Amino acid sequence: MHGPEILIRTLSSTTRRDRSGNLWQYHSRSDHHSKVACWGVVFDLLATTPLLRRHVEAGVVCFGINHEMRDFVHDRKKNLDLVLCMPSGSATEDTLASIAAGYDIELTAGERAILNGLPTLVRAPVGSVILALEAKACMTAHQRALPRLYDELNSSHLTVHGSSEQAIAVGFTMVNIAEHYLSPDLNKKNRATDPEWSKHKQPRDAQLAIDKIKQLPRRSKVGDVGYDALSIVVIDMPNDGTPVALIKTPPAPQPGDIYHYDTMIARLSGIYATRFKDLA
Repeated sequence: MHGPEILIRTLSSTTRRDRSGNLWQYHSRSDHHSKVACWGVVFDLLATTPLLRRHVEAGVVCFGINHEMRDFVHDRKKNLDLVLCMPSGSATEDTLASIAAGYDIELTAGERAILNGLPTLVRAPVGSVILALEAKACMTAHQRALPRLYDELNSSHLTVHGSSEQAIAVGFTMVNIAEHYLSPDLNKKNRATDPEWSKHKQPRDAQLAIDKIKQLPRRSKVGDVGYDALSIVVIDMPNDGTPVALIKTPPAPQPGDIYHYDTMIARLSGIYATRFKDLA
């Protein structure tokens, strides 16, 4: 799987500019990290799911960005980062490949070759949602951020399945295990002259976030409540311009763990192949 490596490689570049002119790798006011994470999930899912590739080739499945889903039961609404869907109108010129450039996504030659070998997934007006992706990050002030992180993630699967029980709800979470962090909120005009570093108690703080994410409900069949698939990716990112590291040792989920990224992709591929085998 390539998604986590694509994410950390892309986030290693300073491409997010704030109002003071500072360039950041990560900025909480930007959804760049979420879009890159979702792009990687769709890339891996398309590469590993033959049925999805056939649906894309036939023009049955497209994608949408920042799609508003409305819970029919409770009339609540939420914008999802990226959805796979049946089109409700003509396709746009945007494709999975073209938006990679817009997101400053950095691919290796091998990843580019895989992308070029995939059918063209196009963006179109969203009809029936097949799969909805929500990506969230916990980068600093871990303990204080946990209630909001949980609420935002929990509301996503509730809204998705309140709109469509058949839709696949996917959660991607990124937890920072860096001991020091340069917060854009605390370093607007003072970054160059007097940077203020946030200090974390690691791995304790990262473990608190991971444990909270694991409390999110998960479902094994249509009709239950929870995410259909959920992953936790742990990174080391001081946000100071140094390369981001992907953490593969504990407390990061290990291969075979239900929260491991590879497990999530395999689960999604299997769910798609059975739940949407009659899609036409």
